[in-house]
Amino acid sequence: MLSLAAVLVAAHRVHREPRRFGNAVWSGVAVVLAGMWLLDALSGAAWLRVVVFVLFALVVLVLPWALIANGVVMWRREGHSLANLLSLLTGLAVLGLLVGTAAVVGFGGSRWLVVAATSLLLVAGYLAFLFLALLGYGALYGRLGARTRADAVIVLGAGLAGDRVPPLLANRLDRAIECRAHAADADPVVVVSGGRGSGELVSEAEAMGAYLREQGVPADRILLEDRATTTEQNLRNSMDLLTEHGRGGAVVAVTNNYHVFRTAVLSRRLGLPLDVVGAPTANYFVPSAFLREFVALLAQYRRTNAAAILVLAAVPPVLAVLAVA
Repeated sequence: MLSLAAVLVAAHRVHREPRRFGNAVWSGVAVVLAGMWLLDALSGAAWLRVVVFVLFALVVLVLPWALIANGVVMWRREGHSLANLLSLLTGLAVLGLLVGTAAVVGFGGSRWLVVAATSLLLVAGYLAFLFLALLGYGALYGRLGARTRADAVIVLGAGLAGDRVPPLLANRLDRAIECRAHAADADPVVVVSGGRGSGELVSEAEAMGAYLREQGVPADRILLEDRATTTEQNLRNSMDLLTEHGRGGAVVAVTNNYHVFRTAVLSRRLGLPLDVVGAPTANYFVPSAFLREFVALLAQYRRTNAAAILVLAAVPPVLAVLAVA
């Protein structure tokens, strides 16, 4: 009953407004409860124990090393920034947590060491649940039928290589061209949004406009928004620019697939009536990119997440103190 109730609540929320952060949480709760129900229903099946063991082994033996390897690739290909170290640091943290927990359990430890390890596991479990819930719902949101037929298409900037459009940004622009092709009788304008960053020879908007013209998009269907430096500014400035040019109707924002859900959540918080569609991303870039989006969403809802983490971390010490008393 609980799993069914959670599924119904999640479905109702998604139907009313798919761009909510809470939808990911409710969807995750529904999956967990449904999984618990399924495990209970199939508890006598021998193959189920094998599946659980294999999944556990993959998490313990493969996941941390895969993240570390991805971090090394990101460091070499994308530069030596903290953002590009996220998968490496996450892999090391997971490995450290597993080794530390095994040491405490296997070799014994003081009462308070066990309490501390339990608190860490609870916090790690909460973060893992949130990450998987956001990852799963983000993928679902991208397939919920966000319209590609629109009267205007906004392309969010993603950095340049000097004055050239790199592959990540080119994928966004190609997706915008697809949206124009799906517009049937309409002839959507494309707003290319992005200012000039450090090390860039021109604004992102200027380079993106040149790319679209080379791909056959008429110059009079391209609007340049060349001041934005954040996703929020991309969205606000582009919508303001469309209003100035008297462009109403349906609006679609294009970004890369890993960035879709956070952009959708932000557009809702800003009160902007638009859909968000995703463009492909290089496989090696995906793990680190999703981790970045996860960190950004945690920060966006920092008070709620900080409170949840503090409560979870406090539960084992409080129970230990009560047990002694």
